[in-house]
Amino acid sequence: MRYTTELLLSLLLMLSLSACKRNRTIQQKSNGEFAKYAQLIACADSQGHSVFMVSDPWRTGHRLQRFVLEKPLSRVVVFTTSHCQLLEYLGVADRIVGVCDAQYILVKDIRRRLSLPDGAKGKIVDCGNSMSPDIERIVALKPDAIIISPYEGMSLGKLERLGIPVILAADYMETSALGRAEWMRYYGRLFGVGQRADSLFHVVDSTYQHLKAYATKLPVGRSILTERKTGATWYTPGGRSSIGVLIKDANGRYAFSDDQHSGSLPLSVEQIMTKAGQSDVWAFKINGAGPMDKQQLLREYDGYKALKAFRTGEIYECNCSKVPYFEEVSWRPDYLLREMIQLLHPKVSLGGLRYYQRLKEK
Repeated sequence: MRYTTELLLSLLLMLSLSACKRNRTIQQKSNGEFAKYAQLIACADSQGHSVFMVSDPWRTGHRLQRFVLEKPLSRVVVFTTSHCQLLEYLGVADRIVGVCDAQYILVKDIRRRLSLPDGAKGKIVDCGNSMSPDIERIVALKPDAIIISPYEGMSLGKLERLGIPVILAADYMETSALGRAEWMRYYGRLFGVGQRADSLFHVVDSTYQHLKAYATKLPVGRSILTERKTGATWYTPGGRSSIGVLIKDANGRYAFSDDQHSGSLPLSVEQIMTKAGQSDVWAFKINGAGPMDKQQLLREYDGYKALKAFRTGEIYECNCSKVPYFEEVSWRPDYLLREMIQLLHPKVSLGGLRYYQRLKEK
């Protein structure tokens, strides 16, 4: 079910200053003053307070959330590993009192605090699975807010009735890597560290632009195929997705670069083989013991042997259970651009690969 007017109003009431009345005139800033790349976040000024508005990424022209923060957040429950990493970057990870999907979090200090005995100072509580969180534990923590990534048709269920503000973290729906990373400026303001967030984003933006300019001076790079098939479907980035744009910024070639979708493309194996089977590089993510080898891939799907990259051995895996790919790349797309430049331009060395490693023959 889509977000209802009642839900939006309840979120507004929970997160807004009581003085923010319907008859108040809000002078809207141009989005460019607050966000250079992000398309889903805007900020307006109202009597000295900042009013944040999040656009609904699934319904053009609709608003997902709007609120004025009364005071910086000091106790939060975080449902996603990437936002745990961001709060670590911003120096406010000590304000995390609970997390969901703890088994997937690789941030060292978060893991250390999860392992502390009950009642210990700084202890982070495991609140269970993000799809069915432990409501009693969340309530007992008395958080100022819950940070959760929404999805189309999502219902907040019991969370909606707790009276705890819910921050709908729709940053992953931005269509550019820098657009998503720029949300750190928004989260920084929620935690009262806006200047720190602005400074970090300036570093990310300038480094990304420097790497992009460097890549444009290189000869056109190799072509790349991403991910593996899931069942009968092979999900690959759309041409206008953050990964599709990042491949372009790395001056590489991508079989679906002309596609106009900003999300993943659910394609058949036949479509992949026909259009992208001759890609020079095959790079995918795994989440398991790893590392894989070519024989394991063939046991998964014998048809992989038709890929050019399989025959040449240009196969690279990123084991997300061991390297902080999902934690970092949301906020440091410059890291991923550096990675992509090296994958697509094998003669270039920019310090070595951070996330991917070449697959072993056996």
